[in-house]
Amino acid sequence: MDYARYQTLAITRRGANGAVLDIQMRAANGKLPTAGHDGHRELAEIWRDVSADESVRCAVLRGEGQGFSGGGDLAMVQDMTTDDVVRQRVWREARDLVYNIINCDKPIVSAMHGPAVGAGLVAGLLADISIAAKNAKIVDGHTRLGVAAGDHAAIVWPLLCGMAKAKYHLLLCEPVSGEEAERIGLVSLAVEEADLLPRAYEVADRLAAGSQSAIRLTKYALNNWLRQAGPTFDASLALEFMGFAGADVREGVASLRERRAPNFG
Repeated sequence: MDYARYQTLAITRRGANGAVLDIQMRAANGKLPTAGHDGHRELAEIWRDVSADESVRCAVLRGEGQGFSGGGDLAMVQDMTTDDVVRQRVWREARDLVYNIINCDKPIVSAMHGPAVGAGLVAGLLADISIAAKNAKIVDGHTRLGVAAGDHAAIVWPLLCGMAKAKYHLLLCEPVSGEEAERIGLVSLAVEEADLLPRAYEVADRLAAGSQSAIRLTKYALNNWLRQAGPTFDASLALEFMGFAGADVREGVASLRERRAPNFG
């Protein structure tokens, strides 16, 4: 498998026979990984390669720099508000990101530190084992931007932490610390930041050493809960992208650029 073609992801192998694939989202700005046009596409595509690569038994997803992920690049978001071709392409990528992770037959471990927002958060919370630093800051920022909470939210948040908590955090864009995320069931584990990668690699090594048929088939069966929620996800994603053609998202983008509170009228 030629992983060298990925420009926004740093991909290396770990463990016995390189069976653990380490996937790091690059921080192009030196601070946080952000999903621009290339990054969004690559984050959706990588899981097909992970699934097809017979030498891989487990994948670890992590971020570079000050956090796990910083959300969508505002230049890409701006393009989505003005160009329907771009909007439809990013919609397909957002759909594929969710379904490619769900359908990837290899177990995925996420290691989230610092801010976790946007497309990176989609992959982080859909990972089979999600591990967060206790001081991580998980935020679904869609309604702050002026669009419906599509992406992964409707398919997995109510299942993980219940409808009441899902509505509270998604409607208000209320941040969740890693420690609180573990308490409400949004993530699998929360650990001290210094222990985050060692714990993620330990879990990945255990998965890679286990019965591959048993682990992969267990994942497949459990993810039928998510597949059943597919129509709900599809509707939420359509509603989100409908919003990218509206006035509220333009105000949301402007307010983020100007570092002020939005005025949605």
